[in-house]
Amino acid sequence: MKVLVALAGFIALCSCSAIPQVPGDNSHYVEGVSRFIWMPDGDGVPHLVDLEEPVDHSVLNSRNGANNQYFLFTRQNANSPQIIINGDVNSVKNSNYRANRPTKVIVHGWNSDRNSKVNTEITSAFLAVEDVNVIVVEWRRLANSNYISASNGVPGIGQFLGDFLIWLFNTNGGNWNQLHLIGFSLGAHVVGNAGRVAGGRPARVTGLDPAGPRWGGNNQALNSNSGQYVEAIHTDGGILGIFDQIADADFYPNGGRNRQPGCWISTCSHSRAYELFASSVHTNHFVARKCNDINEARNNKCSGESLHMGNHNLNKRGIGIYGLTTGRYWPF
Repeated sequence: MKVLVALAGFIALCSCSAIPQVPGDNSHYVEGVSRFIWMPDGDGVPHLVDLEEPVDHSVLNSRNGANNQYFLFTRQNANSPQIIINGDVNSVKNSNYRANRPTKVIVHGWNSDRNSKVNTEITSAFLAVEDVNVIVVEWRRLANSNYISASNGVPGIGQFLGDFLIWLFNTNGGNWNQLHLIGFSLGAHVVGNAGRVAGGRPARVTGLDPAGPRWGGNNQALNSNSGQYVEAIHTDGGILGIFDQIADADFYPNGGRNRQPGCWISTCSHSRAYELFASSVHTNHFVARKCNDINEARNNKCSGESLHMGNHNLNKRGIGIYGLTTGRYWPF
């Protein structure tokens, strides 16, 4: 069940539990202290989340990752997805999946589904520049429950995704060196778990502003063991996203924090991560510079060697912290 905004008449008892009154404004938020935070849904609309809300065990224990659905898009069916069913070889044979193509897997975050912008924007970007299999993972039953339940279920979603990819490649062909996993927010931790289930074999794993609340220091979070090359793009660090370095290469556009240029509400900065990534797939124009430390990244004063942020290059490699400046509006 989605977290709804119901604020009128409520009297806060203390500052840490005060309910913020302006939708999308997270200026009140203190990591590890605040009880309430605004989070965007799949269309960028802010919803108020109670970080102390009880887990909905009826949803969390209801098959969890077994409810994952896998929607295949290719240039032959760019607008009409084909469903691949885990364990059903014919669902793959009767689809446009081709083992000799690179495969891109996209995973949405909280309160989203396969039609959410992160999926549609990145799918269209990939298909515009390369002949690939794009598999959109939908885990909406759990994702559309309260944030705590969805967060607790992430390892299970990732486990089933990893098992699905192993089955797909073993029975229908595929190349781990041509596999790129991309996840937004909670989805970043889903692909992190999936990559580790697959033995770290995916060529590239990209976390788009990996979810922050309840994930700092969490051993189930995205990390450098999730793939051959793992990167994170931080755009709302310390609020909706993790700010700390967690990958092989961590990118901090515009300081990696709220508010990103052109954003007028706080939650926009979180969603900016997938917008920047989609733009980078089209044009590969974001050139970051290596930072000596996290403070240089925070202050956007990095001047070391260069590395492109984003793009669709499966051979991309890099180590360290990187900063850059982007524009305010598409293509940024």
